[in-house]
Amino acid sequence: MTRKLRMGMFGGGKGAFIGAIHRCAALMDNQIELVCGCFSSKPEKSLESGRELMLDDDRIYSTFQEMIEKEAQLPESQRMDFISIVTPNHLHFAPAKLALENGFDVVLDKPITYSLEEAKELREIVRKTGRVLALTHTYSGYPAVKEARERIARGDFGKIRKIYTEYPQGWLSGPAELDPASNAGWRTDPSRSGKAGCMGDIGTHALHLAEYISGLKCTEMCADVNTYVEGRRLDDDGAALLRFEGGASGVLIASQVCAGEENPLKIRIYGEKGGIEWRQMDPNTLIVKWTDRPAELVNTGNGYMGYFAKANTRTPGGHPEGYIEAFANIYRNFANTVRAVRAGEEPKAEWLDFPGIEDGVRGMQFIETVITSGHEQESKWIKWVE
Repeated sequence: MTRKLRMGMFGGGKGAFIGAIHRCAALMDNQIELVCGCFSSKPEKSLESGRELMLDDDRIYSTFQEMIEKEAQLPESQRMDFISIVTPNHLHFAPAKLALENGFDVVLDKPITYSLEEAKELREIVRKTGRVLALTHTYSGYPAVKEARERIARGDFGKIRKIYTEYPQGWLSGPAELDPASNAGWRTDPSRSGKAGCMGDIGTHALHLAEYISGLKCTEMCADVNTYVEGRRLDDDGAALLRFEGGASGVLIASQVCAGEENPLKIRIYGEKGGIEWRQMDPNTLIVKWTDRPAELVNTGNGYMGYFAKANTRTPGGHPEGYIEAFANIYRNFANTVRAVRAGEEPKAEWLDFPGIEDGVRGMQFIETVITSGHEQESKWIKWVE
């Protein structure tokens, strides 16, 4: 395939933060172009948003059903190749299912679906159709994160013993959902968000990062889940003790009521011989710690970085890459994989390095497990809920 992939978008209309991020990321490497969209549940807003993005009126749709059905009827040389879904959680499953069943690949914002049952059904559809699905667990797209994963996988630190992952935010310290202009409304509404608030929104990021970098899956947890803001219907804070396969243990902390905090996501992983630390607010640096020598600062963009970090680095050392570039790495790797699959070729290992359907199911299993454990009368360990 020697042309750009054609993207359709569901959600992300005028005034939507995450939709603009997705578009910037998707277009960054000049491999993707936006050709159509249904940008809002309000037809007039969808039309206005599409026109601002310079789309023709006949490629701006009022519903995702209309978009997928009409795009499927277009000649192959014109119709979209994939859909990017950037809506509240309850609107993930239906358009993803319809798109996959009509021959389109899918990019989904996380968490993957509204419920674990939907996630499992979507997994079966992906397997049956053979289509490619990417999940935007953004933080796995950072080069320093990929470097940490590669160093752990090759055994630099020996057997992994401890994993600490934390994601404190402060933006929901007050009743932000009462402000109509805030996107806190749907995030704190169980009918749109699902059974978890904070744990679904950012707890899934913390868990995915722990599993992605360590290469280990969580098998058990003992959780404490809280709601601090009066009247709020979903959790806004929580913590969990974790047990991983291979014997490693850890702690996960996620909170959206840490007043004054922005997005200081951090992870520390320790093995027999040393460990690593990565901080999202200093994303180009990986701290490597040893038992027998001083700590090292490993900076992206330098020749000593590993294969996967280099494959996802755009600028020389000292030139910062961040959030949008991490998103873009997921879109670029997804696009390269789609091209290879459609050409009947085996995608390269670095192209396949993006979160997919299995990561999505893991995220929903985490939500199910942490909420079940956190709401028990007495704290206790429970096996991973499948």
